[in-house]
Amino acid sequence: MEKQPLLNTYVNNVSMMEAVHEIERMIHEKKKSYIVAINVDVVLKIEHDQYLKKITDDADMVLVDGQPLVWISKWHKHPVKARISGSDLVPKMCEVAAEKGYTIYIIGGKEGIAEKAKKNLEGKLPGIKILGTYAPPFGFEKNQKELDKINAMITAAHPDILIVCFGCPKQEKWIFENYQKYDATVSICAGATVDFLAGNIDRAPRWMSDHGLEWFYRFTREPKRLFKRYFVDDVEIFKLVRKYKK
Repeated sequence: MEKQPLLNTYVNNVSMMEAVHEIERMIHEKKKSYIVAINVDVVLKIEHDQYLKKITDDADMVLVDGQPLVWISKWHKHPVKARISGSDLVPKMCEVAAEKGYTIYIIGGKEGIAEKAKKNLEGKLPGIKILGTYAPPFGFEKNQKELDKINAMITAAHPDILIVCFGCPKQEKWIFENYQKYDATVSICAGATVDFLAGNIDRAPRWMSDHGLEWFYRFTREPKRLFKRYFVDDVEIFKLVRKYKK
């Protein structure tokens, strides 16, 4: 798929349904692929992490997750069609998978969260095929024995879709370093999606998401954890908007 520039990386200008159709094409062609979704926080990380930039640039699909980036794309004269977050894409893909028989594996989250997400999905979507879940221990990415174990579990299940919820940049780096080692067709970086699917965290009301206020909703739920990210770190985006304006 063709990409277009957005600040310090490149994105696919697709609607939700176009993204879904492209993932289905990858599944049908058995093309090992990985999908990244970028928001303001990810863009800022890319600016200071060339390895993460390479991973994002090389991704088979890069989606725009965050209304501020949609606004920036318009200001920079390369407007994108839609904001597509992992937490919107994954439930949609689960619906499609239940309908068409695609298989799913969920990895990430705290102990028991992915399994709870699995049970919730199975209750809502009869016929969905979730082959397994796993919550890796803290520091797993530095433990080769654990990495080998994870790759073996995924390979044994060989799902069509692997939903990876480690947070950025851990999930992107883990997928990039391992997706050719395990047998899953499409790997999706999904961040906190496992918590939404499990019902541990409520999504922002649609009107807030549509108006770029999902970050504020999340901040009101976790002010101590998110204050620095939203009010200190993320304001750096204004510098990048000026830097990459052509």
